[in-house]
Amino acid sequence: MVDVARARKLAVRIREVVSMTLETQVKDPRLGMVTITDAKVTPDLREATLYYTVYGSDEERHSSALALESAKGVLRRTVGQQTGVRYTPSLQFIADVVPETAGRIDELLARARAADAQVHAIAESATPAGEAEPYRAARTTADGTALEDE
Repeated sequence: MVDVARARKLAVRIREVVSMTLETQVKDPRLGMVTITDAKVTPDLREATLYYTVYGSDEERHSSALALESAKGVLRRTVGQQTGVRYTPSLQFIADVVPETAGRIDELLARARAADAQVHAIAESATPAGEAEPYRAARTTADGTALEDE
């Protein structure tokens, strides 16, 4: 029977163990400023997917990806020792694109704000094409004299 809560707890534990192991044990010079952002484990607890971000350029991201792939065995062994599960899940690393997507969304929102400001500025200085109140008729008395608005 599948226990989803157990898989979530194991995913959190795997994320913590991998983060600490990368920080303390993995001494690969290719490994940059890597942050493990999320972990997901399949319901059968056989495979774990770890999402990570790297602070730096595209070259640093690529070299960090290679370093993570080469350290996969050490990380899996450490996960097995510290989690105590019967079968140690295989690890898969996927670059997390959330920061880049968030940056793109911020850029689009800034452009939308600028466009709204331009429209607002144009609307401030705009005047009606016809009369100020074209649908309002002047009130008159029975003899034709105009009444003043109060």
